[in-house]
Amino acid sequence: MTKLLITCEHGGNRIPSEYWPLFRKHRATLATHRGYDPGALALARDLAAAFGAELVYSTTSRLLVELNRSPHHRQVFSEATHGLSPDERKRLMQRYYWPYRSWVEAQVRDAVASGQRIVHISSHSFTPRLNGVTRRADIGLLYDPRRRAERELCLAWQRALEAEDEHLVVRRNYPYRGTGDGLTTHLRRLHPDSAYAGIEVEMNQRYPLADRSGWRTLRKLLVHTLARTLGET
Repeated sequence: MTKLLITCEHGGNRIPSEYWPLFRKHRATLATHRGYDPGALALARDLAAAFGAELVYSTTSRLLVELNRSPHHRQVFSEATHGLSPDERKRLMQRYYWPYRSWVEAQVRDAVASGQRIVHISSHSFTPRLNGVTRRADIGLLYDPRRRAERELCLAWQRALEAEDEHLVVRRNYPYRGTGDGLTTHLRRLHPDSAYAGIEVEMNQRYPLADRSGWRTLRKLLVHTLARTLGET
């Protein structure tokens, strides 16, 4: 039996009022891709609703604390928060980081313990252009190529998407490597390939930000093709 878990680590750019003074010089950044992943939460909600899946998400900005990085990663705190005292950074982790990570870990652990195979879809989006380079993809599917279940699921999902829309550019392990530091990478260390498959789906932000009709269509397509893919793998 397969259980689907949907997460969204960068669903919003909210900053709790007590931390607003830290962001006086960074307010404009909060509205950019550095502050959150536009569209990621909308897709996560669509997927969870369509499959009746557990949804775990955060609407606190990644610039407060980065939920998709290991706790000692150099990017877990941003330029706005890295100057906090060790005690304040610990407090941030205890209030925002550890509750989120622990809840996701518990969902996976409980499913595996009950004999279920869990497919974890982590919803993200990427800026169309970064450091002067245009990202040439509509959708990216990130996974660990060494894990057979993830590899086969992403290949099948890519084929299903391209079969529905031949103009859609779907790339695997683009614009990032699926083996980079992240929540799915952490969970892979805890659970074998046979029990856990962690996929990060990345959507080009030009859809939620500039193409509302295309964005609705793309979300429906992702839901539809994932249903077909899960039925085949």
